[in-house]
Amino acid sequence: MKKFLSVIVVGAGLLFAGTADAQMKAGYISVDNMVGLMPETAKLDSLLERYQADSINPQYAQIVSLYQYKDSVYKDSLKTPPAVRKQIEQELPTLIYQIQNWQQLVNQAVEAKQNELLAPIYRKVYDAIKLVAKEKGYTHVFSKEAFLVAPDGDDMIAAVAAKLKVPIPKATPAGK
Repeated sequence: MKKFLSVIVVGAGLLFAGTADAQMKAGYISVDNMVGLMPETAKLDSLLERYQADSINPQYAQIVSLYQYKDSVYKDSLKTPPAVRKQIEQELPTLIYQIQNWQQLVNQAVEAKQNELLAPIYRKVYDAIKLVAKEKGYTHVFSKEAFLVAPDGDDMIAAVAAKLKVPIPKATPAGK
């Protein structure tokens, strides 16, 4: 009797497992590739270059000028009151750090601006992915980079690009 009951439990488990598999449909997409295809993304480079030229580069000249001024005031000990010298002494290391690490600070500022500019594009792509997943009956959508091997039929990039009205460039054969 225990064997019979065990067989029924195993059979029921397999039956339910088969039903669960039938309900799951998974697709995948490379979100970064889709964002790269968006026309708005092409404009980012010029916006970032303008941001760096208009906002960041002038800051460097201001910091260097401020450093030079404060350094000269600090060195002129006969005319500088002790309280002012002490305050400048505390400010100079910050200015020196900013000058010495300027490229790193620029990279951080440009990356932050890039993320700010990309956020609405990513949101638009994610919304389109959700719509396509719902329309096509996908219960799960994974990042393409998560798979080593995946069937072409479940790649959602063409459907999402169509939803966003973005052309997909033709793949060129290797060696040409």
